[in-house]
Amino acid sequence: MSVWDDLVGQEAAISELSAAAAGQGMTHAWLITGPPGSGRSNAARAFAAALLTEDHGASLSPEAQRALSGTHESMTMLRTQKSVISIDEVRQLVSTSQSSPVNADWRVIIIEDADRMAERTSNVLLKAIEEPPPTTVWILCAPSPEDVLTTIRSRCRTVGLRIPPAEAVAQLLVNRDGVDPERAKWAAAAAQNHIGRAKHLALDDDAAQARRRILEIPQRLTSVGATVRLAGRTVEAASERAEERTKARSEKERAELLETLGVEPGKAVPPALRPQVKKLEEEQKRRAVRARADELDSIMLELLSLYRDVLLTQLGSGDTLINISEAELIREIAAQDDATTTLKRINVLELARERLQTNTAPLLIVEAAFIGLANPWLETHTTL
Repeated sequence: MSVWDDLVGQEAAISELSAAAAGQGMTHAWLITGPPGSGRSNAARAFAAALLTEDHGASLSPEAQRALSGTHESMTMLRTQKSVISIDEVRQLVSTSQSSPVNADWRVIIIEDADRMAERTSNVLLKAIEEPPPTTVWILCAPSPEDVLTTIRSRCRTVGLRIPPAEAVAQLLVNRDGVDPERAKWAAAAAQNHIGRAKHLALDDDAAQARRRILEIPQRLTSVGATVRLAGRTVEAASERAEERTKARSEKERAELLETLGVEPGKAVPPALRPQVKKLEEEQKRRAVRARADELDSIMLELLSLYRDVLLTQLGSGDTLINISEAELIREIAAQDDATTTLKRINVLELARERLQTNTAPLLIVEAAFIGLANPWLETHTTL
């Protein structure tokens, strides 16, 4: 067992990163890129573990396991569920990067979703990358090099990841998580080879059932009234799931802040301290908005996978379905319309995903998308 075991289908990247950890071609700034599901954050943590262990990650030593979990004392990770990484967060990382490593040769700083930095924030990071302490290593993660400021990526060594094959993802679920081979195969296909999503579907029956309900949405768009009501329930359910994802973290952050400020549990916050509490609440609100958008985006992605299969079936290539277990539903939908109509529905969903990245009200976006799915030849869904 090594730190690289969870990086399935990434042999070229593993070779490059493990060689660097052993001292061959090492540099102080790295940019790990790849589409969602390729394992960018896993690769960053594995590389950190290789840098922070004497055997360069060849075994799952206690030090390696701490690094893989993000708790190693010489490792700092910035994760965010917000739309934008704040300049204060990056300034804190820059300050941390000046510290000497503890129980290791390197101090490793990882920024997930580095593409969420505004230009001003990136410029704060730029100076730290240009003149780092000799024992500091920066590891940035982003979907592609173009998603990072040019001046940043020009100072980083880029390692590209790819979506792993479905067979490799399924085998990982079998070997690592003890999933039944057939369920692992289904989950890998349904998740479109996204390792984290595949694990979630394979191990959580509720998630699998929720996905089935999403795929049944097109069959429930029977009238304008039914479509609008379903859109409302969909947004409400997404908001509830987003709140579940963020609630515990938000409560913990608030409790920790109040303890730091010296406010006793149950006591009112003194007026002089309220701005700090308000700032935290605003950050948490932004994170909640992002979480809701992510939940809705995942619904659009599931529906896109359905119509992708419908289109292939209509074109006579239905032997490579993503939704293997929904073949009957796919054939039923495919028989109702032609490929041109299906392409219009795919465009409706792509437009909805783009709108979810804007400040448009989520309910309006989902209503427009569902109306477009019900009748893609209407032009009203293209404008809000």
